[in-house]
Amino acid sequence: MTQRNKMRRYWLAAHLYLGLLLGGFAVLLGLTGSLLVFYPEIDQALNPHIATSTNIGAPVSSQAVLNQLRAQFPERTLGWRIEMPLNASRPIMARYMKAEEKAGKHFAPLVVTIDPQSLAVTSSRFWGDFAVTWLYDLHYTLLLEETGKTVLAIIGLLLLVSVGSGLYLWWPRSGHFKSAFAWRKNAHIKRRVYDWHKTAGLLGCVFLLVLSVTGVMLEKPHWFESTLAMPAPLFEPKNAVSQANGQPAISLDKAVEMAKQRFPQAEVRWIYTPDNAQGVYQVRLYQAGEVGRRFPKTMVWIEQYTGEILAVRDARQDFFGDTVVAWLHPLHNGEAFGLFGRWLIFFSGFVPLILFVTGIMRWRHKRSNA
Repeated sequence: MTQRNKMRRYWLAAHLYLGLLLGGFAVLLGLTGSLLVFYPEIDQALNPHIATSTNIGAPVSSQAVLNQLRAQFPERTLGWRIEMPLNASRPIMARYMKAEEKAGKHFAPLVVTIDPQSLAVTSSRFWGDFAVTWLYDLHYTLLLEETGKTVLAIIGLLLLVSVGSGLYLWWPRSGHFKSAFAWRKNAHIKRRVYDWHKTAGLLGCVFLLVLSVTGVMLEKPHWFESTLAMPAPLFEPKNAVSQANGQPAISLDKAVEMAKQRFPQAEVRWIYTPDNAQGVYQVRLYQAGEVGRRFPKTMVWIEQYTGEILAVRDARQDFFGDTVVAWLHPLHNGEAFGLFGRWLIFFSGFVPLILFVTGIMRWRHKRSNA
């Protein structure tokens, strides 16, 4: 037996057993990922009462939103994270990150939606207790929190091996590329199953590789920090602390105004209010050219009493590691390439199902011939 044939046998075994072992997980991740590409839209479709009113009024006051949150939830005395709507049909979404009711959970904020025109609270739900967030936790942690993230990161690395072994097994010898792409419509069912498996793998391999790599890095970013942080550390503000001196805190509108003065052409996306007297305001803005509009990386930290700008992150001046991290989520959900990219990722989520079904069929065909 030649060395090439030995290697082929090893990789064939690896491809088979990885497929059998991980195929179900890949299908689960693919299908849940497809739905999560559009999870805000799906949530709004399932809960039409959270849609905004049709009246178009003046731009909403951030302080008015915070006042409403404090009036409706007076017992929630720590900071809020307020997300401004992406378009006129979306509500304002606020998250209370440290809800006592979910103290044992790694991530389970109270999620509140507010109509930006009337400021009416249209829903109040804990993350994980409603459909799309439960689906998100299933996709991200297998509902096992940190343990699940580790398991999924390992599965992601093994899926890279599975995809790579499939490409190796398909890769034709010199001069045989044309036949390697051949599709035989009238062939025996066993040959057609192989063609389906091969074609799905070839069309989907780039997406599967990207999704696996970004998925692993999103699950366990600290595994890659030492590499990404060179030659400079990942961005982290220093000394962003407020000094309580008896003055009242500035309004949230003033904090947003200060951030907008620093980036006048940017769009305000997220506003973080302080947890305590030493906390600071953080305003997160989207600048044209950033890869992700919903989770942009331009940030301004503001002293809560004086309005002094304590730290600034301009995403356009990020170091290499920060830029890589900024791309992970938009690549993973397709946002990096707009609506077209989101649909590409949506459809690519069905590739593992096709590969798993055709792979099982091909394995059974081979066993029946043995």
